[in-house]
Amino acid sequence: MPFGKYGAMQEMVYSRASHILALAETEPEKYIPEQFTGLKDMNGNEIYIGDIVKAWSNMSELTMEPTINEIVSEDSLGRPGMFLKPVGAHLFELCLHDHWSNQFEVIGNVHENPELLKG
Repeated sequence: MPFGKYGAMQEMVYSRASHILALAETEPEKYIPEQFTGLKDMNGNEIYIGDIVKAWSNMSELTMEPTINEIVSEDSLGRPGMFLKPVGAHLFELCLHDHWSNQFEVIGNVHENPELLKG
């Protein structure tokens, strides 16, 4: 899978995984590697592991409010994959699928917006 990273100026830089991981290892204060999921949100933004998204689902139809979720690379049992990890009172995780990505909106990421993870 492609990788991206945030540099010191917070811009996304794309390169081969080996190059990005080498930079992150030698300058961890400057570079944070992030793995691209292969999906885009409703606005065409790429979705990366560690992104925080609003998700509209059957659950939000009950409350008319989207849920806030972190994109994670394994579920609560440690099984690998792409999952939505809900923030706050929601206790379930949903598998991340391409046919649902048009119901997501990237609103931040765990590195720049940790306050969004506080339920």
